[in-house]
Amino acid sequence: MAKKDKAQHVSETPATQMLRAHGVAFTEHAYDYVEHGGTHESARQLGLREHAVVKTLVMQDQDARPLIVLMHGDCKVSTKNLARQIGAKSVEPCKPEVAQRHSGYQVGGTSPFGVRKTMPVYIEESILALDRIAINGGRRGYLVQIAPQVCVQLLGAHAVQCALPDSG
Repeated sequence: MAKKDKAQHVSETPATQMLRAHGVAFTEHAYDYVEHGGTHESARQLGLREHAVVKTLVMQDQDARPLIVLMHGDCKVSTKNLARQIGAKSVEPCKPEVAQRHSGYQVGGTSPFGVRKTMPVYIEESILALDRIAINGGRRGYLVQIAPQVCVQLLGAHAVQCALPDSG
C-alpha cells in the first residue's frame, strides 16, 4: 500500500519541470533505489522490461567535451562505434564527479531533461521504435515514462547505432 502511495507523486525536479513546461505527458514511477542496481533493479521493481528502461550516460570526447548518450538498460555503448558516427576520435564515460558537474544531477539520478549544461544528445536508434520508455526523472529511485520521440523533439537527440549486448 505504501509503495502505491509513494508512486503517485514525487516532488518536482528540473527534469519534470522541463517536461511540464513543454506539455509532455508522462507518468511517474518511484522505486527503492539500490546502489549499483542500475536499470536491472528499477525494471525488476517496477515490472518493466529492462530494454524499455533507458539509461542516461554522460560521456566526453577526446577534447573533454561532454555529451549525453541514451541507451537501452540491457545494452552498453560501443564507444568506438559512437565516436565514428559523431565524428570524434574517441568517446569515454565521464568520471562521476565530472558527469555530475555537467548535468547537475547525482549519478544514478541523471536525466537528460533539465540538465545544467547544454550538451549534444545521442539516442540509440532502436529506442525510437519503442512505444514508451522509462527514463530517469531527475533523482535516484524515480523514473518517468514518456514517448521516446520526446527525446528528439525536446532535446534534439540524434539517432545513432552503438548498442552492444550487456554481458554483465
